[in-house]
Amino acid sequence: QLQLVESGGGLVQPGGSLRLSCAASGLTLDDYAIGWFRQAPGKEREGVSCLSKSGGYRKYADFVKGRFTISRDKARNTVYLQMNGLKPEDTAVYYCAAVTVQYGSTCFITPLGYTYWGQGTQVTVSS
Repeated sequence: QLQLVESGGGLVQPGGSLRLSCAASGLTLDDYAIGWFRQAPGKEREGVSCLSKSGGYRKYADFVKGRFTISRDKARNTVYLQMNGLKPEDTAVYYCAAVTVQYGSTCFITPLGYTYWGQGTQVTVSS
């Protein structure tokens, strides 16, 4: 059974940090491009970051550049999203997703097209 499970969310003060994890079962993450997305109440799901199948290409949304970092641990079959300098506007449910891609050297951060999704983890940034 293919499954992605996010964890690491929680309540953090502005300026704080969290590391989200996306653990996979039933699939090997380095066979896929992986994306992180978020959805705040009343808003559409938006792309945050992605990592290419090769692991050599990363893409970030402008609103997280310089603050968030995506990485992968092949041995643990897990992808991470390190989030620093968190702001109240980062409050959302964060999802990871996977998609098979023809070219291993790129990825995209539009939700449409991703095949496998996790259940999400809540991130709340508040004082």
